[in-house]
Amino acid sequence: MRNPMLLCVLIAAAQVATANAAPRKWIITVDGGKVAGEQTLECDAHRACTGRFIFKDNGRGPEISETYQLAADGSFLRYHATGATTFGSKVDETFAVTDGVARWASSSEKGEEAAPAGRLYVPFNGSAATSEVMLQAAARNGGALGLLPAGTLTQRKVTSVTVGDGALRREVDLLVQTGLGLTPSYVWATSGATPELFGFIVPGYLAALPEGYQGAEKVMGEAQKKAETELLQAMTQRLSQPMPGLSLIRNARVFNSEKAQLEEGLKDVYILRGRIAAVLPAGSSGDGVARTLNADGRVLLPGLFDMHGHVGRWEGGLNLAAGVTTVRDMGNDNATLQQIIDETATGDVFGPRIVPAGFLEGESPYSARNGFVISTLEEAKKAVDWYAEHGYVQIKIYNSFPHRHLKETVAYAHERGLRVSGHVPAFMRARGAVEAGFDEINHVNQVLLNFLVNDKTDTRTLERFYLPAARTAEIDFNAAPMQDFIKLLVERKTVIDPTLATFDFIRQKDGEVSQAYAGVADHFPASVQRGFRSGGMNIPDDATQALYNKSYEKMVAFIGLLHRAGVPLVAGTDAMAGFTLQRELELYVQAGIPAGEVLRIATLNGANYSGVLADRGRIAVGQAADLALVDGDPTKDITALRRMAAVVTQGRRIDPSAVYRDLGIRPFVEAPLEWVEAPTEAAGSH
Repeated sequence: MRNPMLLCVLIAAAQVATANAAPRKWIITVDGGKVAGEQTLECDAHRACTGRFIFKDNGRGPEISETYQLAADGSFLRYHATGATTFGSKVDETFAVTDGVARWASSSEKGEEAAPAGRLYVPFNGSAATSEVMLQAAARNGGALGLLPAGTLTQRKVTSVTVGDGALRREVDLLVQTGLGLTPSYVWATSGATPELFGFIVPGYLAALPEGYQGAEKVMGEAQKKAETELLQAMTQRLSQPMPGLSLIRNARVFNSEKAQLEEGLKDVYILRGRIAAVLPAGSSGDGVARTLNADGRVLLPGLFDMHGHVGRWEGGLNLAAGVTTVRDMGNDNATLQQIIDETATGDVFGPRIVPAGFLEGESPYSARNGFVISTLEEAKKAVDWYAEHGYVQIKIYNSFPHRHLKETVAYAHERGLRVSGHVPAFMRARGAVEAGFDEINHVNQVLLNFLVNDKTDTRTLERFYLPAARTAEIDFNAAPMQDFIKLLVERKTVIDPTLATFDFIRQKDGEVSQAYAGVADHFPASVQRGFRSGGMNIPDDATQALYNKSYEKMVAFIGLLHRAGVPLVAGTDAMAGFTLQRELELYVQAGIPAGEVLRIATLNGANYSGVLADRGRIAVGQAADLALVDGDPTKDITALRRMAAVVTQGRRIDPSAVYRDLGIRPFVEAPLEWVEAPTEAAGSH
């Protein structure tokens, strides 16, 4: 579900336009040049503007129409947006300043504030063009800007490049903005005292540039990646510390992931060169130790696995602070992912280890193009070869993959030693995918659609969300077709990657805080909390919401049913890093799976089905020292996972509270533990 997160980047980074009589147009391309949308904007001499934004990728995307009037100081006087969000909910947003009072309303929020001078309203559903007023207002105010309803924007220039030829040649600046979300946002603007919006780049995926400048994407993308790298390197140095020599975590309650329970008694865990050197009863000598952390009875887990990520360069802190030390990437631009894997290994990117899964799609008008898109069996085999040669452990087959090549492609991937997972290709049921040799199915909706589709249902459209929302409630889990299907999953040992927390959106009405993040929302900045109130689905009335909620609850129960039947599970997110995995595991407990079993799913199962069981997933001598220390007992209360006291991975130690503070999140452990360094002469050499 890469598209909604990307749009958050675009829309959060993008808020308003200048008075300019000439119409303006930006072309939005994805995955190397495929046109996926456009933004138009026209403003008259009276600073009244009209714009339209449309973006469609992977069978979904928003359509927003806007009209607004700018005040003399360049802020909003009036604003109105209509249209639909990515998943179909209606947009109808208004803002106006009358008699010195600003009032705003949308399907997600309503508010007012007197005398808002010096603060700029941020539209909840603003289009990609609406960044111009924000960047100009910040420029006028020395790089700082108060926002409505809440927050403060900071903005600075980080680099410049020259783009275009002949009459189109011009210099553009890359601006980095903070305060709109948890991580920096990047926007390109024209140079000068009054900058104008030039465009946006998401390296390796998306470009939104004026007509005539589509060839500028490469030079701009490279400059942006370089600027990002410098900030990311600084983050690594700021938020993690190397662990040379022998390190010791004393007095820990160690979780045995094979037995799904805590070991008897307290343990001392020794770490050397990024690996577990010894696990001894508490009270060991500690001779030659360079540093010590007293766990004081806290629970020590193997690092958690997020088995369904789409890795970006900026989300690593969220993962690591949540104890997620390995992420399986389930579809990405191939070159970008290879770069991130290299950068993470060298510390240029602050993030977890990455297990890559290769994305394989078929050619169609709905194709998601973030991997290889094929038409022939020969092309499919060449793609599998590339993935096998580049260290991928599996492939992920997507919605438009051609049925006629499916079975042979799966067999060939198995010959090359790769597992096969994915969505169920359109006009096919999950049973057919399993019988074709799938080792794993991604997403609970893809499994349940087995009982909801016919041979004419196009699951490349929003039907893959609306059908399960409307009809899962009516599925009889005890009926023969369901029982036969579960039996097939057990016989084939087919793994299910449910991403339950992500699908919470099917029952969320605009204006309500997402239940996926309700337990942690008050720790986030106000600007981020605002986003938690956007539902996305078109839920026209209470009866529909009640039905969708019943369907969602039944999805949760279904995962418990699969586990009890012996169907293997892995825990993944496909949404906000770190926090979504915590909620995912809570939902498994809600489904009736004991907390110890849930922790085994998030550790041992993750390592096993990522192909790294010899290296990770257990606390044992010789294993990688990927460790998460919890302030509480998650075997009794799974929500204790929110209280990470310390994390170790890749030979470095991390204080989750420091990471959260750096991101603007109120920490969950107010008094973090301290590593005690031994005098150099006492530490010895190792």
